[in-house]
Amino acid sequence: MVDTLGLIWALAVLPASGTDWEGAVELFRRSKKRLPRLAKVWADSAYRAAALTAWVTRWCRFVVEVVARRPGAVGFEVQPRRWIVERTFGWFGRYRRLAKDYETNPKSSETWITIAMIHRMSRFALPERNPKSDQQLLRRPKPKKSNGK
Repeated sequence: MVDTLGLIWALAVLPASGTDWEGAVELFRRSKKRLPRLAKVWADSAYRAAALTAWVTRWCRFVVEVVARRPGAVGFEVQPRRWIVERTFGWFGRYRRLAKDYETNPKSSETWITIAMIHRMSRFALPERNPKSDQQLLRRPKPKKSNGK
């Protein structure tokens, strides 16, 4: 679960044998106490199930809004809000341990994702660098003149 900046608020790494519905239930179960002020959740069309929406409304008190393609759309079309999650996945691809699935334990995967997100968030906190101001660091000092001795 990411916010509108793409920063992770809740995370659940589960076996691939589970369904998207089971993963969403676990994610919401983990996040409902940590995010008491959360009101609306945008979800992919894979989470369109009415049972999931009813479960989330009853147990978590979030409003789930499914972002789906326009009816009659042909070919690729950018979905609103969907790119935020995809950008977050793109950030993770830049970290060596997350580029491929090296981990065998889901907790290890969650830990490495959390570490990558902490690094990413700390980079947001740094001030913008001006590349021209860093040029002085790359210049070599002028050689000292010898007295001819």
